[in-house]
Amino acid sequence: MIYSLRGKLTHKTNDLAVVECAGVGYACRTTTYTLSPLKVGEEVFLLTYMNVREDAVELFGFGEAAELNCFKLLLSVNGVGPKAALSILSVLSPQGFALCVAEGDSKVLTRAPGIGKKIADRIILELKDKMTDRIGEISSDTYAELSRPSAPAAGNIAEAVTALTALGFTAAQAQKALAGLSAEMPVSELVREALKKIGSIK
Repeated sequence: MIYSLRGKLTHKTNDLAVVECAGVGYACRTTTYTLSPLKVGEEVFLLTYMNVREDAVELFGFGEAAELNCFKLLLSVNGVGPKAALSILSVLSPQGFALCVAEGDSKVLTRAPGIGKKIADRIILELKDKMTDRIGEISSDTYAELSRPSAPAAGNIAEAVTALTALGFTAAQAQKALAGLSAEMPVSELVREALKKIGSIK
């Protein structure tokens, strides 16, 4: 299992980065967001995901944990493979993807090449359910405190937490970032403000 790579970038194309480590070049399929800032000849660091099939072994690389987490979530959806996942994450940042799922906006996903309405709807349906399961990480007392204002507000807080955990933050980090924010705010605003507090958005 290859967890990460650190080495010199020797080659890159639209969706591929070749990282040389100890004389061995590792070809990593990746997204536009990860690839854009990388420069050939410079040292790079990528978190990786290895996909093993009967006919091939592929390596995927990501510049940040949030993007890798989103990639894994997409692969968990029935009918979504690595190519489709990379396509989505090349048009949506991890933050944008999490907001898209939290708000149930499947239309945004269809902007990615090769993603039709049917698969976009399935992604929203399955990931919203899976991310909701992560609410179980929050203690009952803390959740009660966060969701006290009203039932609709409680739903907004819950969806904001699932969006943040989808980006790789822990439930505790999400709770801390959301503390003090108005539970009446829309989910998208809650997530944006929480990310500013965490430091993901300058």
